[in-house]
Amino acid sequence: FFMKTGTVKFFVEDKGYGFITEDDSNTDYFVHISGLTEEVREGDKVSFELKEGKKGMNAVNVQKI
Repeated sequence: FFMKTGTVKFFVEDKGYGFITEDDSNTDYFVHISGLTEEVREGDKVSFELKEGKKGMNAVNVQKI
């Protein structure tokens, strides 16, 4: 499966979600804390996969690179 790369736009730790901006398309993808493999912060470079969620595509298997 092809891993995408991007940058964490923001992540609200107390609410457990945020957004990642994909490098190639500049598209913002929702990320929930359940989709993280480790803690992330705003500005982190990450790799991720996409999975269909309730409101569109969600970033999952998110890890820092």
